[in-house]
Amino acid sequence: MTTRKGAATRLRIVEAAAAEIRERGANATTLDDVGRRSGTGKSQMFHYFPKGREELLLAVATHEADRVFESQQPYLGELTSRAAWEAWRDLVVEQYRDQGLYCPLGVLISDVGRYSPASQEIAARLVRRWQECVRAGIEATQAAGEAHRDLDADRTAAAVVGAIQGGVTVLLSTGSTEHLEAGLNLCLDHLLV
Repeated sequence: MTTRKGAATRLRIVEAAAAEIRERGANATTLDDVGRRSGTGKSQMFHYFPKGREELLLAVATHEADRVFESQQPYLGELTSRAAWEAWRDLVVEQYRDQGLYCPLGVLISDVGRYSPASQEIAARLVRRWQECVRAGIEATQAAGEAHRDLDADRTAAAVVGAIQGGVTVLLSTGSTEHLEAGLNLCLDHLLV
């Protein structure tokens, strides 16, 4: 059982680790870096993460997955019309343009997600959750008559999520959101009537 103060300390450590990883990468981030940034010592870190670095990386992956998902609300949960899809697209592009090389999605999938089956499962859960929301939005938009009725909602949702992830990967390599915007625009052109 963790106290409120303990939960706040644990969160501070996770947020510090996430920020360090976004800025420097998982391989270059040390527990000393996290301790300096969070204002905690190694004994506190091992109190909250007794299995060490791997357990902390899993907590960071979960934190970043939640952050990615929550940052797109309420738009992601309200994809029922052309206007709603366009507002969500604009939000996604703006967020990634603002975050640039420090985006949590890139950290989660490209950096932390590579290190263990457990962290890959966290990334996979995010992708599934994200795809389910997009699929629900496609079905709602089809029911409203604003999306092509003959589209396979699951397959189209997978393409939308893939376009975002691909665009983010190019963004991390080039600093440009051009491919993210193009991928999302192409998906919406294909989806909406």
